Amino acid sequence: MIVPNYLMHSDAARHEFDAYRVRRDFPILNQTVHGHPLVYLDNGATSQKPQCVIDAVNDYYCWNNANVHRGVHTLSERATHAYEQAREVVGRFINASHHHEIIFVRGTTEAINLVAQSYARPRLRPGDEILITEMEHHSNIVPWQIVCQQTGARLRVVPINDAGELQLDKYAELLGSRTRLVGVVHLSNSLGTINPVREIIDAAHARGIPVLVDGAQAVPHIPVDVQALGCDFYAFSGHKIYGPTGIGILYGKPDLLEAMEPYQGGGEMIRRVTFEESLYNVVPYKFEAGTPNIAGAIGLGTALEYLAQFGLEAVGEYEDALLARATEAVSDISGLRIIGTAAQKGGILSFVMDGVHPHDIGTILDTEGVAIRAGHHCTMPLMTRYGIPGTARASFAIYNTKEDVDALIRGIEKAREVFDR
Repeated sequence: MIVPNYLMHSDAARHEFDAYRVRRDFPILNQTVHGHPLVYLDNGATSQKPQCVIDAVNDYYCWNNANVHRGVHTLSERATHAYEQAREVVGRFINASHHHEIIFVRGTTEAINLVAQSYARPRLRPGDEILITEMEHHSNIVPWQIVCQQTGARLRVVPINDAGELQLDKYAELLGSRTRLVGVVHLSNSLGTINPVREIIDAAHARGIPVLVDGAQAVPHIPVDVQALGCDFYAFSGHKIYGPTGIGILYGKPDLLEAMEPYQGGGEMIRRVTFEESLYNVVPYKFEAGTPNIAGAIGLGTALEYLAQFGLEAVGEYEDALLARATEAVSDISGLRIIGTAAQKGGILSFVMDGVHPHDIGTILDTEGVAIRAGHHCTMPLMTRYGIPGTARASFAIYNTKEDVDALIRGIEKAREVFDR
């Protein structure tokens, strides 16, 4: 574990994470909204960016802007070095065995689509099955629906219980001779549930079935070691982990990546082109067609280095404390029901209130300077499972404080009062 640089109460028996120090690194938080200090609790949708990430992107455009891999001049060499150094940072962050297992994509969505089209589609036959879960984000549903329509395969779904936990006995039953791939979310963006992905992967591998893990919500909050998990593919987005938008990662085991054909063609992903045929580049470059998001990759590398200094264990413990404080407080609010009460949860609090639409909750909170998410959170089938149109969702990050939680509670109580009149 990396010892966090930012600690407070150094004389206490147990050091506590100093979010007050951390939040000074995030310039956007130093503002008011509707006359109130900004309380940003929409981190499940996107996180804010520390000054070092903003500076890294700015420095690239100010001093090193050039295309990568294609020039012998100084600027191109600098850009290439920074871009490939970012790939190495990502590999270390998730403990890949080699940085060539790291593919830069636009985000989790593109990563899953890449696997669907380059890995699954050529291998699926009519009657084959893709197995996902009832709590998946649309990004881990729609690509599989598309590839099933293309191939005649079938999409099957592992149900959850009322607490928002996977029914692992049903998962074991659904794993069958026709299952060709399992797609599972690591940490649910709507429920906060942390799935037992190692157990899920082991069960699939016992039958020779590869597993893709959607880690978009997990990587900012809990340690991820792809070698220890044993997953075949792992996907996440930069903008949820304090990095820029438009950049993300697909990790893949090298033997699978080598066997996959690219699903986008163009520059950089080739070694030789004639009008008769093209020879593809090596992994990972054969999956990175065209000029990449160079600044985004550099910014993501900086974001991961920034987060790593605190230690993900310390981050998780701190965010768990915020969630516990919020959960205890909302439990006393009349007519409020938490959606997602799994025993293993990340820092996400989703809830509904009797007689109040989630959008109205979000609007009232905004007048108090509190930013949350309201809606179906791109998990419409999950909302159908609970018989609700959506939830109000507060999601926590390293710069949130107990005062942020208290402001959230005051805003919810105000919404309750308004609709009780």
